[in-house]
Amino acid sequence: MDLNKKPKVLFSVEEISKRVKELGKEISKDYEDIVAISLLRGSFIFAADLVREIDIPVNIDFMTTSSYGHDEVSPGVVEIINDIRTDIKGKDVLILDDIIDSGNTMKKVVEFIQMKEPKSIKICCMLDKPSRRQADINPDYVGFTIPDVFIVGYGLNYGDYYRNIPYIFTFDE
Repeated sequence: MDLNKKPKVLFSVEEISKRVKELGKEISKDYEDIVAISLLRGSFIFAADLVREIDIPVNIDFMTTSSYGHDEVSPGVVEIINDIRTDIKGKDVLILDDIIDSGNTMKKVVEFIQMKEPKSIKICCMLDKPSRRQADINPDYVGFTIPDVFIVGYGLNYGDYYRNIPYIFTFDE
């Protein structure tokens, strides 16, 4: 990716805010209370915004996974670096992620979480890129469905940077 190319905004701050509020309302209607598990580092901004829009009790925990490193495409090896601390046995779990691309990371996370015997597991992602799906994973709540483009901002990084940009963009080709 040539960082000297002009950024092209895909989703503005206003569009993101509106959609996150809608997701919060949907989730609030579907549960009495939840354990939300944010996958770090990419989903931390989305998770923070989303849980403030949920009107039911939310216990939030964090899990760190790694699959991309500094690459634009995941090499397919998923590693769980840090586990959650919350006992989720018998509880409704909502896994929060920035993007579902190949689905390999989410598949591994769901399998790992299932071993902890929750009552239910659902997935909420800010961005879904189904054209790249390799694993049989379908999110229950989706902010936006996107084509096969490399995106940055709103928690999504390129290398170690750009997570702090408040909108989601790509670079013009």
